[in-house]
Amino acid sequence: MSTFQAPKGTYDLLPPDSARFLAVREAIAAPLKRSGYGYIETPGFENVELFARGVGESTDIVTKEMYAFTTKGNDKLALRPEGTASVLRAALEANLHKAGNLPVKLWYSGSYYRYERPQKGRYRHFSQVGAEAIGAEDPAIDAELIILANDAYRSLGLRNFRILLNSLGDKECRPVYRDALQDFLRGLDLDEDTLRRAEINPLRVLDDKRDAVQKQLTGAPLLRDYLCDACKAYHEEVRELLTAEGVAYEDDARLVRGLDYYTRTTFEFVHDGLGSQSAVGGGGRYDGLSEMIGGPALPSVGWALGVDRTVLALEAEGVTLELPSTTSVFAVPLGEEARRVLFAKVTELRRAGIAADFSFGAKGLKGAMKSANRSGARFTLVAGERDLAEGVAQLKDMESGEQTPVALDSILDEVRTRLG
Repeated sequence: MSTFQAPKGTYDLLPPDSARFLAVREAIAAPLKRSGYGYIETPGFENVELFARGVGESTDIVTKEMYAFTTKGNDKLALRPEGTASVLRAALEANLHKAGNLPVKLWYSGSYYRYERPQKGRYRHFSQVGAEAIGAEDPAIDAELIILANDAYRSLGLRNFRILLNSLGDKECRPVYRDALQDFLRGLDLDEDTLRRAEINPLRVLDDKRDAVQKQLTGAPLLRDYLCDACKAYHEEVRELLTAEGVAYEDDARLVRGLDYYTRTTFEFVHDGLGSQSAVGGGGRYDGLSEMIGGPALPSVGWALGVDRTVLALEAEGVTLELPSTTSVFAVPLGEEARRVLFAKVTELRRAGIAADFSFGAKGLKGAMKSANRSGARFTLVAGERDLAEGVAQLKDMESGEQTPVALDSILDEVRTRLG
């Protein structure tokens, strides 16, 4: 065993489990690719100020969970704790909003970092797939993104997830609600830290998971009672579009999520099979974020879905993904001449798009067949001196055990036919 281990709160993704994670990423990305979203990749670290301004200085993410550091050149950087601020920064820097039709539609996949208290489903290094639609204020784009996430989860076979939906209002109606909520919170028995948070951003307190706080919030004013007519109409259209497409959701008047930049539509995907870490993903509209980080007014909406949590949700429902075999043909050469010939055949199969592997090292027939079994290959291709003299190799069906000689120059066609 190595002297070193993965840092606390992180994990290594290894075969065969890694195949499930890849399949989840691909399933989430597939509906986005069909809907005009282009792939974007941003650095793993950014200027600290980007997250302080964008995510919010009063959020737990910025105050407690961000990995921030000063470089040798005295730059203050942070490992990215979430994706939206980075994607918007990159889109603004490249002037994508000036290049053509709005919204600019982008999707991404990557690792994110938060100094969390590690537990199942909550890690310090985690993986997300996200999508952002930048530069359009339209209930249809909010609905589109929720529908795409819903469709991705259903394509994986997930059924027991719920979509929680709320509106956080806008700069017209939220300040009125904020004042009412602050008045209410000042009358509660809250610790100094929570009271300070209530003065900076009272909505943060609604997101506090502690029972002692939640019990006191029973009579808190609800944002939906303070929405202006424009926000009410906007939210109603989002709801109607989802209902028309058969997407079930639950209105949750207390849903605020943990980031300061959300406005109007906000939503969360939860799975009750995951215990306390029930949120598998979520997002919302962030119409003011562009201005917060120094850009022009670009109303936008997006979401991120946790790959780790989605895998846990699949396990909780007992869903087994249909994963393609990593190897279709495993070649077993017996002797030096057979090594040369079968190595060439393996290369030919691979170039034709067929997954093939080879018995490397000086293994005997028994050891090589064990390797073939472990590879999960559908067929083994075995050849010795006598086979080569006859211009054939033995193709063995690993499911039926049937073995037939196949002419060397017909191997590719025969394997193709049998794999269908």
